[in-house]
Parts: sequence; structure tokens; C-alpha cells
Amino acid sequence: MSRTQAPARLPLKDEIVRPTFRRERRAYNNGIWPVAGCDEAGRGPLAGPVVAAAVVLDPNRIPRGLNDSKKLTHAEREKLYGRICATAEVGVAFASPARIDRDNILQASLWALAQAVAALPCRPKLVYVDGRDRIKVPCDCEAVISGDALVLSIAAASIVAKVTRDRLMMQIGAAYPGYGFERHMGYSVPEHFAALQRLGPTIHHRRSFSPVAIADGLKQPPAAEPALGLPL
Repeated sequence: MSRTQAPARLPLKDEIVRPTFRRERRAYNNGIWPVAGCDEAGRGPLAGPVVAAAVVLDPNRIPRGLNDSKKLTHAEREKLYGRICATAEVGVAFASPARIDRDNILQASLWALAQAVAALPCRPKLVYVDGRDRIKVPCDCEAVISGDALVLSIAAASIVAKVTRDRLMMQIGAAYPGYGFERHMGYSVPEHFAALQRLGPTIHHRRSFSPVAIADGLKQPPAAEPALGLPL
């Protein structure tokens, strides 16, 4: 190699992106407050509700370590869930499998997100929602693609939604042994497919989802199954 030739540079790693409070802080400085972030958990699973959460963070008491729930461990989510609930305003809502089957998964999710905002103890003046679609709320709303990785309030909402849904699926798993809900949380995994073929769907399964519809044709669910009182 020539003495004048510069050595080859190693490729740089992808920049680590973490959510910030920049959008909320800007709104706060412009006199727009409260500002809520909202997100949901559970669009993809074959069973269980979609759980939506809305969070208004206290600018003076923001828990450290907030991030997209998918980038956190179970233990980290649980710890941050407690800190969020202790310092922020939180609203939670559920879209049941019956609503998902009736309205489709997108509409049921958007409905749940709007209900979570309505469940907040305070009435926000601005809402940031994760994804492409705005929701029907009585204030300004901005949709932020990959918002759980960019907006701190949305990241907090993603944690609340994920922890709430995981805890609920563990309860459903205890009520319906053999399906493994407490491990796979209702997602499409081989264990879940095998249980569907062996036991048939429960009242917590989404019959509009193809694998459940197929299993429903193979074996009808038991006549009487205890519900957990999820709202329609």
C-alpha cells in the first residue's frame, strides 16, 4: 500500500436512535399542555385483546430509561411501568376479540387508542399517536411513524400497553391451560398452532384471523367458557 494512500475505514455502525421529549417540550414552551402519547400492543396475535395506552409525562419527573417497549427486556418494562404509573397520567383501553372480528384489527386498534385518551384523568390539548393513522380525539392529533422509537410519551405508552397486555394474557393462560398463552401471549408460534388444532379456539381467539378460522372448522370451542370481562 502506498504511503500516501489513506487506510480503509471500517463501516460505521447504525446510529442508536432513542426517543426524546423534544416534541412535547416544544409544545409545552408554546403553551400547549397537556400533551399525550399513545400506542397499542397486540395487533398481531391470534388471541387476546388489543391494549391501548395514553400517557402524559410530567416534564419534571420523567423516568430514566424510557424506550420503545420492543427494545426493553421484560424486567426493564416492569420496572419502568411502575415508574410511569407513579409519575405520569395514564389511560388504558381494550379492544376485545369480538370487536376486532366485527370492525377489523385496524379499526378496533384506532378505537382503543381513542378510548385510552378519553380515559386519561386530564384532557390533553395535543396527542401524538404511533403509526400512520390519526385517531378521533377532541384535540389536535399527530401521527408519528415509528413514534415509539422517537417520541418519549409514545414510548411510555408502548410500555404501559405491553405490560398490561402481557399480564392479562398470563391470566388468560391460567384460566385456559394447555394453550401456552402465558408464554407466547397469543402470537403465531408452533405451540399455539398445535394447541388450536388439539383444543380448538377459546372465546379469546380472533375468529376473523385465518389460523383461528381454520381451527374453528376442525373443532368447535367448548359450550361454556368463563370470560374475563373485557369490554366489547
